[in-house]
Amino acid sequence: MRLDGSCHCGAVRFRVEAPHPYPFNRCYCSICRKTAGGGGYAINLGALADTLTVEGQEHETVYHAVIDGHESPGERHFCSRCGSALWVHDPRWPELVHPFASAIDTELPVPPERVHLMLDSKPAWVEVEAREQDRCFAGYPDESLAEWHRRLGLTR
Repeated sequence: MRLDGSCHCGAVRFRVEAPHPYPFNRCYCSICRKTAGGGGYAINLGALADTLTVEGQEHETVYHAVIDGHESPGERHFCSRCGSALWVHDPRWPELVHPFASAIDTELPVPPERVHLMLDSKPAWVEVEAREQDRCFAGYPDESLAEWHRRLGLTR
């Protein structure tokens, strides 16, 4: 599925092909929550890095989170003008890019279930709005973004 995305001010626009476009994965880790979370979590999608095209790249900036005292190679891309979180890319998995659902302008499909992960990082004020069929994990889930889409027959 082709996804079109942008920052809030419109300085950065991007397009990417996503075989895993369902916004099912809510991450409550402090990095996602503090850099992109509006409800105490962030939602990442799965897309193909070699299909990413960007307009306004001069307004794009990158943040490397510090994890356990070490700078992560993961690149969190933001608009330098308005601060909108755009996507995450990690050179350890060069074929993937993970756009934030919040930056996508294309109508996204509704997931049949959701995964709430990194709940051990969730602050007390954040309420987990899990439905009956949702799955919750203290840390990382037991299946990848791609495996979740395949299990439910949602790969495009």
